[in-house]
Amino acid sequence: MGDQAGETGTDAARRDLHRGDAGLLGLARRGRRPGDLGALRPDQLRQGPAGPARARQSRRRPRAVSECPGRRGALVKGALELAERAVAAAEGDGVEAVVQAERSGFARFAGSEVHQPTLIENVSLFLRVIRGNRVGTAAGNRVDDEGLRALALRAGEAADAAPEDPDLATLAEASQLPEIEGNDDETAALGPAEQAQLAAAAIEAAGDMPVYGFFTSGTATVAVVTSAGFAGEQTSTDTMALALAATDRVSGYAEQTAWAVRDMDPAAVARQAVELAGRTSNADELAPGSYRAVLGPYAVGEILQYFAFDAFSGLALLEERSYLGGKLGERHFDEKVSIADDALDPRGLPKQFDFEGVPKERVPLVENGVLRGAVWDSVSAARAGDSQRSTGHAAPPALRRWGPLPFALSVAGGEAESVDELIELVGDGIYITRVHYLGVIEPRHGILTGMTRDGTFRIRDGKIAEPLVNLRFTIAVPDMLTEVPGLTRETTLANEAAFYDERFAYGALVPALATARFDVTGNGGPPGI
Repeated sequence: MGDQAGETGTDAARRDLHRGDAGLLGLARRGRRPGDLGALRPDQLRQGPAGPARARQSRRRPRAVSECPGRRGALVKGALELAERAVAAAEGDGVEAVVQAERSGFARFAGSEVHQPTLIENVSLFLRVIRGNRVGTAAGNRVDDEGLRALALRAGEAADAAPEDPDLATLAEASQLPEIEGNDDETAALGPAEQAQLAAAAIEAAGDMPVYGFFTSGTATVAVVTSAGFAGEQTSTDTMALALAATDRVSGYAEQTAWAVRDMDPAAVARQAVELAGRTSNADELAPGSYRAVLGPYAVGEILQYFAFDAFSGLALLEERSYLGGKLGERHFDEKVSIADDALDPRGLPKQFDFEGVPKERVPLVENGVLRGAVWDSVSAARAGDSQRSTGHAAPPALRRWGPLPFALSVAGGEAESVDELIELVGDGIYITRVHYLGVIEPRHGILTGMTRDGTFRIRDGKIAEPLVNLRFTIAVPDMLTEVPGLTRETTLANEAAFYDERFAYGALVPALATARFDVTGNGGPPGI
């Protein structure tokens, strides 16, 4: 399985992070926490569609892999047994092992040509050892007995060297796990040839318009075993199609995500991007100011994910960098706004348990505009005391130092039957397809800045009017949610995940949203690449 590749730490693994780590790559490399000034967030780290200048860049170095019966990938099997062997190899008052195994395929296209099909199989192992009130961790990818013994030794040595933890968290015990969907045999069986064919379908649908993007699918298995009695394994599939139709003067964007390939239509994604691009030529600038606006689901998902990672994190609440501080139980948003974290919803990317082995559950965050709560992992819950328990939101091992994160946001839909109905409600304002380059300025007030992209338009007399250049905005998300004229009934799964390192797909189920306040602070360049 390769040479021993590992990390040792007294609190968490410290591997390089990536887009799917929700913008934490820049934070980790700069020593910042979520919400610090200048922090990178999801869209900056996203494996975006390839452009001409990036046509030969690789998501990571491809390597040869072997097929197995059923084409499921040998590394995705036996994860639970591996975790059990790792726990048995370690010595301590408590031991936890987490195995992440994946089989990932990725077909990237640029300039309407599939040029980067890859298939990756990988397994990684994380071990946490508790000795007294000290905790040590280590991570690696050797799965033979010698490798497991070496990993256990390093984790134990890290524990011996660690300071005592006065708020030591308990390990997960045996529990009843919820029944979920989210694992599809047809999706798991997709190989490079099938993935390239699906990418080619998007290219063909785009016609003469240059299109850039990717199609990816994969299988991810997570196994968690603790010396306290928990032993669980979950396997999930996911697939995503992304298309950017663009020339040097126009651009349009669309994406689609599902856990089953039968629900995917890459050709429709490309057609949507092309149709949008065709309306963005000769874009005008817009005077800075506060505007009524309609945000498409991609924009809503991106903005709310940034906001939620600080606002609804139990650790952020303890560290007094959460918007929730001193506001729980109070109404601060429009009564039409209800937000939950729900990893059990089959419309999303379902998960049974978190990376500590705690069962997933639906957690209300906002109910009819009233702030209800945050998400917790065992470490932050132990620190909080007062009988606070984990809600099943421990992040992947590489992200644990950032605390619990709401990876399955779900925003309740409204009464509007279409985006056009929201545009009529707004009357005069702007329409925003998506945003990027977001940064958190002040997490305690939910202030973000970023740019609109690939389809920004003026709204006049309740209809879409002229296209606009990419706009710089600085908003307080609570202000954006204070007066919400409407939301669409239909919700969309906006993918926030990445496909570097261990595969970990997540996203937000969100409607399109109309707001009475969206603050534009400047003009950027025109659409296009």
